[in-house]
Amino acid sequence: MYLVFRCNCGRANYAREGTKQKKCVCGKILKIKDRKILKKAPDADTAAELIRELQEEKYGGAVFTTADKIR
Repeated sequence: MYLVFRCNCGRANYAREGTKQKKCVCGKILKIKDRKILKKAPDADTAAELIRELQEEKYGGAVFTTADKIR
């Protein structure tokens, strides 16, 4: 079972149930027992998909383009 939660920076993360700490990409070390668990997933692939959905909810969808189209 995997737990899905957010860091203080807003980034969604996941960790295996029973894990005590997780380091966010922002550098903060999170104590999982102190975090609000947003969702639970049976495996890592499902947890990763939930992370993508949460990130798109907060920041919008990822749009990939080439440099010549950016103005």
